[in-house]
Amino acid sequence: MRASGEREEPAADRTAGHPAHASRRVVLKGAAITAGLAAAGIATTRPAHAEDDQPGRPQSVTARMGGTSITLSLVDGALRWSARRDARTVIGTSALGLRLGDGTVLGGDVRVIGERYGTHRTTWTPVYGRNATVTNHYQEQRWDLQDRASGIRFGVQVRAYKTGVALRYVLLDQGTATIADELTTFVFPDGTTVYSARDENAYVPVAPGAVPVTGAAGTDNGPLTDLPLTATLPGGLIACVCESSRVDYPRLMLGSVPGETNALSAFLMEHTARGTGPVETTTTVTTPFATPWRTVVIGATHAELVDNAELVLNLAPPSALTDTSWIKPGKVFRCELTTSAGLQGVDFAVARGLQYIEYDAGWYGPEFSTPDATKPIAAIDLPSVISYATGKGIGVFLYVNRLALTDADSLFGLYKSWGVRGIKLGFINDGTQTMTNQIIDWARTAAEYELLIDMHDDVRPFGYERTYPNWISLEGVRGNEQFPTATHNVTLPFARNIGGPMDYTICYGQSRDKTTNAHQMAMGAVYYQPLNFLFWYDKPSKYNNPANWPGLPWFNAVPVTWDESRTLDGSIGEYVAVARRAGSTWYLGAMTNETSRTLSLPLSFLGVGTYTATVYSDGTPGANPYQTPVVVGTRTVTRDDTLDVAMAPAGGQAVVLKPN
Repeated sequence: MRASGEREEPAADRTAGHPAHASRRVVLKGAAITAGLAAAGIATTRPAHAEDDQPGRPQSVTARMGGTSITLSLVDGALRWSARRDARTVIGTSALGLRLGDGTVLGGDVRVIGERYGTHRTTWTPVYGRNATVTNHYQEQRWDLQDRASGIRFGVQVRAYKTGVALRYVLLDQGTATIADELTTFVFPDGTTVYSARDENAYVPVAPGAVPVTGAAGTDNGPLTDLPLTATLPGGLIACVCESSRVDYPRLMLGSVPGETNALSAFLMEHTARGTGPVETTTTVTTPFATPWRTVVIGATHAELVDNAELVLNLAPPSALTDTSWIKPGKVFRCELTTSAGLQGVDFAVARGLQYIEYDAGWYGPEFSTPDATKPIAAIDLPSVISYATGKGIGVFLYVNRLALTDADSLFGLYKSWGVRGIKLGFINDGTQTMTNQIIDWARTAAEYELLIDMHDDVRPFGYERTYPNWISLEGVRGNEQFPTATHNVTLPFARNIGGPMDYTICYGQSRDKTTNAHQMAMGAVYYQPLNFLFWYDKPSKYNNPANWPGLPWFNAVPVTWDESRTLDGSIGEYVAVARRAGSTWYLGAMTNETSRTLSLPLSFLGVGTYTATVYSDGTPGANPYQTPVVVGTRTVTRDDTLDVAMAPAGGQAVVLKPN
């Protein structure tokens, strides 16, 4: 387990402009605003030169880093932005702005009153993650602006990273503001395909202007798609739109723009994803206030996109926890709802190298008609199971429907006293400003009682596993327990998983699978899942004869948190191959869609010397993919070798590379 912390490195930071003379009242007001901005994590600026304010004169500033750039422009008073990678367009000229509750539009007619630009570099060590350390290196440009009609002051920050770009708005005046709409648009190049998904549905590849109309009575309706939203661009580029650092703000969706074939526009959710709770058509915030980051992760190749996903974390606040020693990622086994099943689950976890067991829905009775999660059903002697598990070094997770969370502080305190290690929250209704704040509060409260938290159903990531690393996983995806297609499975690494960790239960050895067992095994390395539920729908007795299940040693060994990650090859919806290192051992997973294929993967990422490769591959294809056997073999390899990874239709391969 890695310790949490950040190390600041020297940063170049240049500020343009000169302060004007001001009265003492203005100075004091400015000091108060500066303090408010600092509390929100926003750097202050100074006024720009007066000659910068010339009506009709185009203005622009660009942040650049490693071939990636984002540009802010102002033409005839209107705000625009664009992004490029290696001189190729990722986002064409697109609108920026906010509409306030009284109808005022910020961004349509403004003048620049301040400017700041600089280059920053930070390295930090996550508690767990894709890599042991993360570099946060970017160039930033910021304009402070004033709306000509209303006099309201606001700003736009843009950042360029090697891995993508980001932007957000800053409301500068002290007091409150009511936001009705965000006017950010994303104009893609001709020939772009976006991968649209709403709620827990599968991804649909469409043109930006052809997002399907979705939603039901009582929910947000229209041609809307959830984030993360991946776009394949002409010339081989790929980009994924995400959000980060969403606090006191509704969740962002994107919608097609009538009459625009290549554009998507921001939509701030007014309903929760499931349509329960009050409708919130506006968002009132205390100012100064920074909106969430709108992030575009960019890859020159599909494989590179996967490796650039830490951009979302870099834009989130650092860990709010001083002690993270109790936070343990791990593998989980779900038990049936009896005492004996729990005890057997503990023994199974010990034997199979798992860290947790879980009692899911029903352990305290029917979750909708019995919303009292303080008493287990008669069939479960919970104190005995927890005591037995603790003695064996196994933690216990409990499922809790949101209806039972009327007093989270009391409930989480009770679970802490029982010795529970984590909570899986069900039917979380993400979407509105109120629910954003509720979700963060649950994560914060759970941390106070040293409880891990896994949020289920339609919750979407926004980087807060960095801020509250006890928030170890979330769903927000069409789950593997629904037995989706292999195409869906090889879309997720380039889409949903870019935004953050996902709880995607691995269904090894299930006759309802539409994939091979090796495909299910490979998920352990391909997906980033610091809390990984294994053997879903199974009982320990199924594996009484391990000889019948050649994939078990892979699951025994494969970790869930990593020192280094490399995506070796991939194409969204077609195939993917990822290698991840824990200590000196590498774990490689490869998956394909319904088309059989062989990937030739150079092993140049290995260290010096020889390695023993234990290869779990597809055998002769069966009548159905799940009937394709797993074949195990070993060979000696070095970093100079190339591994030919053959996969059956809907198949995969899992490889352990251990140094000799």
